[in-house]
Amino acid sequence: MKLITYQSGDEIKLGVVTALGVLDVAAAVAAAGLDCPASADELYARGSAALPDLAALVAAADDPALYQAESALTYGPAVPNPGKILCVGLNYLKHAAESGMAPPKEPVLFSKFNNTIAAPNEDIPLQADWETVDYESELGVVMGETVRNVSVEEALDAVFGYCNMNDLSERNFQMKSGQWLLGKTLDKFLPLGPYVVTADEIPDPQNLPIKGWMNGELRQSSNTADMIFSVAEVIAYASRIMTLDPGDVISTGTPEGVIMGMDPKIWMKPGDEYIVEVEGLGKLANRMVEA
Repeated sequence: MKLITYQSGDEIKLGVVTALGVLDVAAAVAAAGLDCPASADELYARGSAALPDLAALVAAADDPALYQAESALTYGPAVPNPGKILCVGLNYLKHAAESGMAPPKEPVLFSKFNNTIAAPNEDIPLQADWETVDYESELGVVMGETVRNVSVEEALDAVFGYCNMNDLSERNFQMKSGQWLLGKTLDKFLPLGPYVVTADEIPDPQNLPIKGWMNGELRQSSNTADMIFSVAEVIAYASRIMTLDPGDVISTGTPEGVIMGMDPKIWMKPGDEYIVEVEGLGKLANRMVEA
């Protein structure tokens, strides 16, 4: 299934993209009286266990009034309120090389917070003193089960689905203290979406083309096969440190082509647009604007 959220007044609604249009899940639940999560927060809290009920809801929703054209909707963040946001640094071989760093021996984990969440097509406000803003096309993972000490072999069974992410970074802030937090947790610095595509439709997350365009110019073009640590290895490693829960998201690293690795470095500024596309997950576009 392909899931989205969209704006409806002050509310963010959950939708399922189908051949008939986007199903309004809350309206369908009310009409059918089925035991099914009606909102994105409910769905991701229940995780993968809720997918059979959601599939049954979609199968039963035959009223055209329950559907809308996707083109008429304003997207919300694909996962509006993740429980935890984990990110992996230096996880592509060629990106580590362009950064002048040795490939890490273990996954380099850092966190973002929910203030960084942004929707597809949402403007990203940049303050005047943010002088080294960079893009990072990434494959995002949405957890669907609670796991602790999960094995690499079983890790992908705990995945709910996948989405595009842009791990925006302010490099001066990122590097000046030795901790990456400042440069990674600026407001709206993690756009994600437009879809969460359930794991059954992405059988091999290690064979996905991943691309990024800056103002229409192809800047990043790689494949998730270039990851140093696979999605399964990242999940297994993180689960040895902490419990992973349904609705947690993991941004799995960026390939080569970021501004930090270029000479000269022409950083992002208001008016610039970046588009992320991981195969099968749609396109995620955001424009930088003055704060």
